[in-house]
Amino acid sequence: MSVKLNSVRLIGGAWRRRVLRFPDAEGLRPTPDRVRETLFNWLGQDLSGLSCLDLFAGSGALGFEAASRGAARVVMVERSAGTAAALRANAERLGAAGRVEIVRADAVEFASSRGGPASRFNVLFLDPPYRQGWLDRLEPMLPGLLARSGAMYVEAETALEACGGWRVARRGKAGQVYYHLMRSEESDGAR
Repeated sequence: MSVKLNSVRLIGGAWRRRVLRFPDAEGLRPTPDRVRETLFNWLGQDLSGLSCLDLFAGSGALGFEAASRGAARVVMVERSAGTAAALRANAERLGAAGRVEIVRADAVEFASSRGGPASRFNVLFLDPPYRQGWLDRLEPMLPGLLARSGAMYVEAETALEACGGWRVARRGKAGQVYYHLMRSEESDGAR
């Protein structure tokens, strides 16, 4: 029995126009091109030197876009064995070794195992499966994941005002998806 593969094209950076292939899986919905374009306009096209965490990696579109735009380190967390294997294959095909790390784990388990300021990320991508309470479960762990001056991108089925100590700086809607760029209340908005 063959596995149906889907694809998504990277839209910017060094790997622009490269195609990512990933298995068909329930709840897996890659961030659309138009939304990714908006997100990286908000973040800035050059992420050189930043560390990024894609906590629900899925297709890998957000994490690979960040690496394509110069992020020094991107950690992609994915619970599904088949999807994690596809992420590894895409990382190898792109020559992303050393900058992209694929971790097969549950998001909450991964988040709860992080510790200390040295392990915090500059950018956090949160695009969890909808209607399963992931954001509520992760909210208490956000200070251990994201630097106070960092940015958090969140996709959700409803409009959000905040997530933990991070407030919406920018927002948009595409179809049924609400997307948000959040910054710490203590942040001055700088990267």
